[in-house]
Amino acid sequence: MSGQPAPSSPRLVTSLTNPLVKAVRALHQRKARDETGQFVAEGLKFVIEAIELERFPEILLYGPEAASHPLLERARAATRKAGGQVIEVTRDILAKVSRRDNPQAVIGVFRQVFTPLADLDPASATGWVALHRVRDPGNLGTVVRTADAAGCGAVILVGECCDPYSVEAVRATMGSIFALPIVRTDEADFAAWRARWPGSVVGTLLSATVSHAEASYPRPTLVLLGNEQQGLTPEMAALCDVNVKIPMRGRADSLNLSVAAGIMIYAVTS
Repeated sequence: MSGQPAPSSPRLVTSLTNPLVKAVRALHQRKARDETGQFVAEGLKFVIEAIELERFPEILLYGPEAASHPLLERARAATRKAGGQVIEVTRDILAKVSRRDNPQAVIGVFRQVFTPLADLDPASATGWVALHRVRDPGNLGTVVRTADAAGCGAVILVGECCDPYSVEAVRATMGSIFALPIVRTDEADFAAWRARWPGSVVGTLLSATVSHAEASYPRPTLVLLGNEQQGLTPEMAALCDVNVKIPMRGRADSLNLSVAAGIMIYAVTS
């Protein structure tokens, strides 16, 4: 049609009030993410990792400083082929969308993916992770990254957890959000699923008497951790074959959740 850009030409948006820009910016809010099923991932590295795993942007925004990057054309072509929008924007728009003074030059909007609990295959990995009512998105994202690094089968979110697709959580995953199955479930369904689990379930408790270094972990092993303030509830601890503690040798009486998760993940997968 006359006046329309060629299919290979990116659309150019310069207005901060553009409806699409406002919609992408709104994805910082959980309500918008829940309503659209979308989320934001920042940086060309994130976008390329997603594409390599066949997760394609529905919207690809990029600024002028990224225009000549050799990987950008790959990202643009993959986005278009998948039916997504490719849009060139100003640095001011990138800063508004990312809510950062020093924004990434490329931002992708992706579809959220949650794996049903029933679809997990326990035989596909030796280590698995479940988090109960985790509240901190940075902790959640770091656990996802660590679980991916250790070759775990999935991260299972039990009960009212923070959103794994929040901008903060996604940033902390460093791209692993695309590589690892993420499951959401409630306590009752998790307990029923756990009853059929063929391996062992290990929980972490400050009151436990067994050291994490002394326990045995028949595989596949599911590591279950509670939230940052309360740890595992009695009901969750009762689902475990063994509850262990990580010894505190200094003045600190506990570890950050993601650090404890990392220790346990490598304990059961090494």
